[in-house]
Amino acid sequence: MPEADVAVVGAGAAGLSLAHRLAESVPGLRTPSVVLVDAPPGPLRPPPRTWCYWTAEPGRFDAAVRAEWQRLRVRPRTGAPVEGNIAPLRYRMIRSDDFERVVSRDLARSPTVRRLEATVEAVEDVPGGAHVHLRDPDNRTRVLSARWVFDSRPPGSLPAARTTLLQHFHGWFVRTARPAFDPAVVELMDFRTPQPAHGLSFGYVLPTGPCEALVEYTEFSAHPLTPDRYEAAVRHYADDILRLGEHQVLAGETGVIPMTDASVPRQTGASVFRIGAAGGATRPATGYTFAGLQRQTEAVAAALRRGRRPAPPAAHPMRSRLMDAVLLRALDSGRADGPELFCRLFARVPMARLLRFLDGDTRPHEDLSIGLRTPVGPMLRSALELPRLPRRPFDLPTAPAAPSLPPTETA
Repeated sequence: MPEADVAVVGAGAAGLSLAHRLAESVPGLRTPSVVLVDAPPGPLRPPPRTWCYWTAEPGRFDAAVRAEWQRLRVRPRTGAPVEGNIAPLRYRMIRSDDFERVVSRDLARSPTVRRLEATVEAVEDVPGGAHVHLRDPDNRTRVLSARWVFDSRPPGSLPAARTTLLQHFHGWFVRTARPAFDPAVVELMDFRTPQPAHGLSFGYVLPTGPCEALVEYTEFSAHPLTPDRYEAAVRHYADDILRLGEHQVLAGETGVIPMTDASVPRQTGASVFRIGAAGGATRPATGYTFAGLQRQTEAVAAALRRGRRPAPPAAHPMRSRLMDAVLLRALDSGRADGPELFCRLFARVPMARLLRFLDGDTRPHEDLSIGLRTPVGPMLRSALELPRLPRRPFDLPTAPAAPSLPPTETA
């Protein structure tokens, strides 16, 4: 007999979300037993990070929401910014530490979820289930058997793709000496940053008060930067573009998100599945993942409760993934000017509709109307060329080291 119905490998957003859904008792449906395997403290655990998403409805993890907004702003390289209200949607921010605290509190009350701290060395299919080979913090090995395994660990490489870009970023949580931010408005894309020779860059500001915000520099390009170049880019954005004046840097955040038209496999064995970013929950054209993995884990939990085969569904519709492939090719080839394209979309499409489009929640006629507001010629040429392009493997780079924090006060 398996030790558990379900083994969840990894306690990031996807693993914690699935465990949280399965811990809930639903009248009339079965509650599977779950073992959540979390890596010991060290390099296998992801650093604290920020997740954002948009929704019109109350959510399962509202207690972890640090801030939310209904106004977004996009700034072109020159000229007036585009600002809009996204009602009935709200743009929400969750910090991973808050999310883990909320979920861990609920998991501790569940009699059907057990947490285990160990390094996963291998996952293998066996008749009727799977074995998870573990090494505990005392260097002892053991095998965990489960009927189903859901693996959320990031893969070391991506499947072959026609286009792969990286969304890589570095940001500071800052506190300014004087009011410097409008706490009602998110700077979603500020293209006044110096643009790279290949790809695009923008600033991103999540204000949590008049004097506090997350200020980030982001690039879409083929390669991450060195720590000193990230540091210089954020400093330039904070000092020379935002003109924050005297400020303290409270913490930093660095990350890399693949943006690819690869077909990411969600099943690696008869009883082994991938979830979250590892299972294709990231939207290729934007890098947003949190909403996609919630749809995915909700479907998995529902299937398990009903005794069905719990294969994770695609987090994004096929139509959306095809459109993303065209956009990525247009950006990577240089046919489309990225800042101009995104500014045009936000200026010509109601923001709430555009966000629904980016979440795969629009109808075909809405998709067509949005597509006609992009540079049609470059997008059409990119679409026609896609079937002829070879797919090539892409090795994910090692996550860039977070730059050391600057002095706590900067003039």
